[in-house]
Amino acid sequence: MIVEANTVGFDSISLDSGATLAPIEIAYETYGALNPAKSNAILVLHAFSGDAHAAGISHETGKPGWWDNMIGPGKAFDTDRYFVICTNVLGGCRGTTGPASINPVTGCPYALSFPVITIGDMVRAQKMLIDWLGIPRLLSVSGGSMGGMQALEWAVAYPESVVSAIPIATTTRHSAQQIAFNEVGRQAIMADLDWNEGNYYGKNPPARGLAVARMVGHITYMSDDSMREKFGRRLRGKENFSFAFDVDFEVESYLRYRGSQFVNRFDANSYLYITKAMDYFDLATGRGTMAAALERTRARFLVISFSSDWLYPSYQSQEIVRTLRSRNCDVAYVELQSNYGHDSFLVDVAEQTDLVRGFLASTFERVK
Repeated sequence: MIVEANTVGFDSISLDSGATLAPIEIAYETYGALNPAKSNAILVLHAFSGDAHAAGISHETGKPGWWDNMIGPGKAFDTDRYFVICTNVLGGCRGTTGPASINPVTGCPYALSFPVITIGDMVRAQKMLIDWLGIPRLLSVSGGSMGGMQALEWAVAYPESVVSAIPIATTTRHSAQQIAFNEVGRQAIMADLDWNEGNYYGKNPPARGLAVARMVGHITYMSDDSMREKFGRRLRGKENFSFAFDVDFEVESYLRYRGSQFVNRFDANSYLYITKAMDYFDLATGRGTMAAALERTRARFLVISFSSDWLYPSYQSQEIVRTLRSRNCDVAYVELQSNYGHDSFLVDVAEQTDLVRGFLASTFERVK
């Protein structure tokens, strides 16, 4: 399935910071067909470094979408039955307005003059798109990691517009440890002399800092078991240590490769803005408590976590489930056994597919 990205423009958006961003563009892709009743639409929400290209083969790059193993005919999000939408988040760098976009006032990239954004702002922009598409109510909102945060925000901010939510490997607010890892990444970028206070467009980007930030992040996405299985202490193309600060171990080579690849597709300033939005996220903000926040929702929930995920550990998903149950909400919870750490929601999809397929089918029956 070859897919093309679409872009739609809006006059302005009001942000949680009090700023107004005008105009904005939102990049999105769709898969499947919207039924006449407009009752089969599902919004898939990407994790931190993702984009609107969730499934199929990109007409632009020739690469599969980041959740192609979950979205398509006969898959978990079955495009023979459902109309699936995915957007690039506000603040991103893959088609939606972000710090690399041109500020119409100056004619130059926004850089750090771009206003600080929140998960709520991202969801507000998505709601504008869904309204523009003429969809009154989403059958489901779903995503992993930061995508799960957006799914929770959707269910609480727009209760009349969401029938169900599938937050995966996520949380209602970052812990100190999660904030700490993001801050290390931000500091790595800002310590790179090429960052130039964010004004590097048209010059050398802060490639070294961004690569290090990605290397640190990628470690948190894996588990001890998966790293031991994949790399162990194997040496890279040699039989003995180099006794120099070169690549000796396979894991070193892998991290350097992942870091260098990330530099080619992601904007360093977007890294700063999106990680800050994740750290600011707290579902209870402006709503009293998490219980009061979740009491607003009318959605049914499927909450999924993974046993080896130490970045977004299962206790955070269990807190969501306990709170939903205390409000008599319709919620199912499963902790899946997996050795892939936080990346499990992207790569270990067999059981996840069965759960999502069944949950969506039963939800769809209710709205027919």
